[in-house]
Amino acid sequence: RSPAGLGPSPRRRGQLKFTTSDSCDRIKDEFQLLQAQYHSLKLECDKLASEKSEMQRHYVMYYEMSYGLNIEMHKQAEIVKRLNGICAQVLPYLSQEHQQQVLQAVERAKQVTMAELNSIVGQQQLQQLSHHVPPVALTPHPSSVQLPSLAGASGAAGLLALSGALMVQSQLAAKEDRAQDGESRGEGPSTAGSALLSLAEPVQGGQPRGCSSFALQPDPPASTSSVSPPPRDALTPGLGPSSAALLRQPPAKAPAMDSTALRSPLSISSPFPASFGLLPHAALNGELAAPGMYVGIHLPPQVSSTVMYGRSPMVAFESHPHLRASALPASLCTVPAGKPAYSFHVSADGQMQPVPFPPDALLGSGIPRHARQLHTLAHGEVVCAVTISNSTRHVYTGGKGCVKVWDVGQPGTKTAVAQLDCLNRDNYIRSCKLLPDGRSLIVGGEASTLSIWDLAAPTPRIKAELTSSAPACYALAISPDAKVCFSCCSDGNIVVWDLQNQTMVRQFQGHTDGASCIDISNYGTKLWTGGLDNTVRCWDLREGRQLQQHDFSSQIFSLGHCPTGEWLAVGMESSNVEILHVSKPDKYQLHLHESCVLSLKFAACGKWFVSTGKDNLLNAWRTPYGASIFQSKESSSVLSCDISVNDKFIVTGSGDKKATVYEVVY
Repeated sequence: RSPAGLGPSPRRRGQLKFTTSDSCDRIKDEFQLLQAQYHSLKLECDKLASEKSEMQRHYVMYYEMSYGLNIEMHKQAEIVKRLNGICAQVLPYLSQEHQQQVLQAVERAKQVTMAELNSIVGQQQLQQLSHHVPPVALTPHPSSVQLPSLAGASGAAGLLALSGALMVQSQLAAKEDRAQDGESRGEGPSTAGSALLSLAEPVQGGQPRGCSSFALQPDPPASTSSVSPPPRDALTPGLGPSSAALLRQPPAKAPAMDSTALRSPLSISSPFPASFGLLPHAALNGELAAPGMYVGIHLPPQVSSTVMYGRSPMVAFESHPHLRASALPASLCTVPAGKPAYSFHVSADGQMQPVPFPPDALLGSGIPRHARQLHTLAHGEVVCAVTISNSTRHVYTGGKGCVKVWDVGQPGTKTAVAQLDCLNRDNYIRSCKLLPDGRSLIVGGEASTLSIWDLAAPTPRIKAELTSSAPACYALAISPDAKVCFSCCSDGNIVVWDLQNQTMVRQFQGHTDGASCIDISNYGTKLWTGGLDNTVRCWDLREGRQLQQHDFSSQIFSLGHCPTGEWLAVGMESSNVEILHVSKPDKYQLHLHESCVLSLKFAACGKWFVSTGKDNLLNAWRTPYGASIFQSKESSSVLSCDISVNDKFIVTGSGDKKATVYEVVY
């Protein structure tokens, strides 16, 4: 110790310091070595996990393919048996000599060697691979084939609704088909004139007047329904061409499609042959079975665990292949059974994969079971705009020149209780919005002026008018505090109006073609707009500037922001519905519509939303991944929709001059 006795001597302190430093270096080296070994093992583990996942995926696909081959084998065996029976019936009518020749030919036909079989199979596979066609073409329910091996498979459960093709081939075919999606439906990218299209009856009194690509156009005759309408400039004389009019024309000859295929999405071939996601049993009367009654999945245990709990998509069986949308009652819409894959997740790098729906996709509180038609409101003109009051007592339908008010609180509503003459007689109403108190209605359309109606007066009257420089208004939105109104204009601008002073506050400028649709985020701080310039834009209402821009390859006709989440649903001219996360790059793409998606609306609970289209369909989807909840087929294009604030009623406006009120059944 030191002379003072207060600590180690200087020599000992130096030795201790040297020893401690040396030990630390040695420990540091060992730690770095262990860390390098850990990273190496982690990479190896990740690689093995990836290989395992890939092997599991291939195993499931091979199992599906073998299942399809087994079915095809039974089918061919049954065909051979029936042909053999036919030969036996025809044989007695032949001469003795010919009978002997036929019997010998039949015996020779049965002698198929393995070499011949391998040669035939090899040639078929090469041919199919060269055309990117799935190797086994399965028919969901061949009426001429009775398969004894499937007789006990969960009652009426049909065949596996998968093609049995390898996923690689499916993706190749899907990529090719997506690139030619317009041609395969007989439609090129439509001109901008097809935006609110295809009204079931020709518009009388000449073409509707409007200044833009979003003008209404009549339906083509049924015999030419697969041909794109003429360019917009031919339908709106005197107006300069827009970029949309320069889009390429449809192919000279469209593939033939029968009327059944045009009516039912189930009978149209899909570029995505595999069917993923669990679908509930659909009862014969059209209603859903009791909760939890999902179609059984018959897989060996080692495959079953992979499908149910792993990353592989769930496999759906078609429960009632003979049940089609056309067989359902008109007043009841449910999930069509056995749809091919229609919901896809698109990653940030553009990879598209079918969505594995969770078990509670169509169950739980707040998820409808179906919708029942309550009222048909005969407006008398094409209904381009609809809205329902917060009390759900009144429905407002906008057509040519006027908005009609309907009291739907009583059954059997036949006539409107009021008519609000808003525009010139030949101009269409394009949007109408109620203020939250239900005492005022704002109406916009094919005119430069918005009208604000006082509904609390003894007789509804116009109490103010807002005039902009744009020739037409395509969509309206009202802020949550009811102090501000936003109008989407045909010149691409978004005009912000002060409702208390009836003055223009500002304009958001950015869209290079007509602004077609609009919605406000739940807190009223952001505005989302879609346009005919193929973009969706987000605006900051406090700072008055653009925050985001999403570019698409198709015109945007409708959109809605989820009231309870960070999701934005977008309806496209290309027939897709795309669900974007507002802060992340991934999205979902939904493929059930067969033509332009003309309107879209979220339920207040945010758990589901509806979209309508030129294909006469009303589709209800699960947020955000798009499991199909129910579907209704109307008699003409469905141009507009609204959902009541209590999520109990849906209203649609149609091209056959009527509106329809549905009750949502939970």
